[in-house]
Amino acid sequence: MRSAYLLALAVGVAACQPQGSAGRPSAAGTPPGLALAQGACGGCHALEPHRASPNPQAPAFPAIVNQAGLTDETLGSWLRDAHNYPEEMEFTLDAGEVDQLVAFMLTLRDPAYRPPS
Repeated sequence: MRSAYLLALAVGVAACQPQGSAGRPSAAGTPPGLALAQGACGGCHALEPHRASPNPQAPAFPAIVNQAGLTDETLGSWLRDAHNYPEEMEFTLDAGEVDQLVAFMLTLRDPAYRPPS
């Protein structure tokens, strides 16, 4: 239940920022979806390990993707099911944006990850 809540909060709060450079291709050497994550999510969520989210209610992306049992399929499926987003957020992602965001978020997986205390 807590995992579902954190994921719902993570994506819902992503609507804090306008899309910005989300439609631009990633520069060579940068993870796919980084521009989308920075433009659409970075105003509220920490996108890097060991960083605090700008919005304290928005979980950091590393905390989301390092949850036990989370897979690219479950993350992608959740992001595609817009009815899971908090009602106060009007946030939608097309299929390509979901794929980009999932690809970026999964680069933050770390077997040694420990949640901040």
